[in-house]
Amino acid sequence: MKKALLGASVALCLSGTGFTSIPAMAADPIKIGVVTTLTTGAAVLGNEVADAATLAVENLGGEMSGRPVTLIIEDDGLNADGGRQKTEKLIRQDKVDFLTGYVWSHVLLASQKVARDSGTILISTNAGPSQMAGKGCHDKFFGMRGQGDLMSEALGEALTKNGVKKIYTMAPNYAAGKDVVAGMERTFGGEIVGRDFTKWGSDPQLDFSAELSKVAASDAEALFVFYPGRTATFLKQFDQSGLAKKIDLYSVYMLDQTVLPTLQGADLSVALGTTLVDYWYPQMDNAANAKFVETFKAKYDRLPSNYAAAAYDAINLIASAVAKTGGDLSDGDKTVAALEEMDFDSTRGDIGLGSNHFVLDNFYLMKVGKDADGNWGVQDPQLVMAQPEDPYIGECSMK
Repeated sequence: MKKALLGASVALCLSGTGFTSIPAMAADPIKIGVVTTLTTGAAVLGNEVADAATLAVENLGGEMSGRPVTLIIEDDGLNADGGRQKTEKLIRQDKVDFLTGYVWSHVLLASQKVARDSGTILISTNAGPSQMAGKGCHDKFFGMRGQGDLMSEALGEALTKNGVKKIYTMAPNYAAGKDVVAGMERTFGGEIVGRDFTKWGSDPQLDFSAELSKVAASDAEALFVFYPGRTATFLKQFDQSGLAKKIDLYSVYMLDQTVLPTLQGADLSVALGTTLVDYWYPQMDNAANAKFVETFKAKYDRLPSNYAAAAYDAINLIASAVAKTGGDLSDGDKTVAALEEMDFDSTRGDIGLGSNHFVLDNFYLMKVGKDADGNWGVQDPQLVMAQPEDPYIGECSMK
């Protein structure tokens, strides 16, 4: 895959509730709206998206096919209505050419119809609800990571191969929480001995003592959890419950570079040795990823996460499409066709695109451990599933 060659400089300034990346050249910019979470306890994830998108534009030189790039980054506040309102603002007031970001499924589901009705191309960097992969798919929507079930499907398959017989599941009660549990159950060959879905959103349930007591009373040998943005809160209570000494902990979308330094600083050693599945890790051996990790660490003084990798890829995907159209975005169908070619160098290496416009990822089983310098990170990646299609792709009739 090839990356467009670009060159100019980018400056940042505050603008309303978000912030805007303003290129040195001001004529006829390509406008990219980024909806992400910059406030609440989940901002640690949303900031990964904002920072990576900003870095990608800088690494591209601040322009695409001779046109300067403006990033307009807005805060959804972890709220579906807030995300929809920011999406409307970006389309109607800012007149963006592309929308991207969208960490959370409930925010994406509330926003996508606004984008669809306006004909604006939307590229989700993280949220991958089943509705958008199946009957709700459409030609101007792209998902820059595999649909939400797939990572947990890979974990369920690994659990079965590793001989786990009985497992308990805990997840928040919203679209992504239901999807990841469904995905794990789809491939797990053992018994689900208990399920709990807890309150989520702008006022989430953060006391898991009742649910953990139920886990302790069950005969589960393992616990599968999904609490993105609330990892430390959950792990503290898991440790205090005494369950860490009795059962194995498995997770998706929780233990990565967004939280591991914080967990290490808090000495939450309960995280060490736990098992997870992911589609990306910092040590991935390809030139695009090496440049991404190196420049991200130099700019922000931390390692990036998968949230950042997908956002960085989304900007480079847009750049490749702009290059193929010669900078002319007036024909939406031609722009969509250019995006479908996926002609860019991804941080994940060679990735594909499903007929429902979701990226086809590889999924790796990993453990949390310490590196040679004592820093916590993910280790020992083992390929579990190679670019699987999601279970909803057959329901997609692209329009």
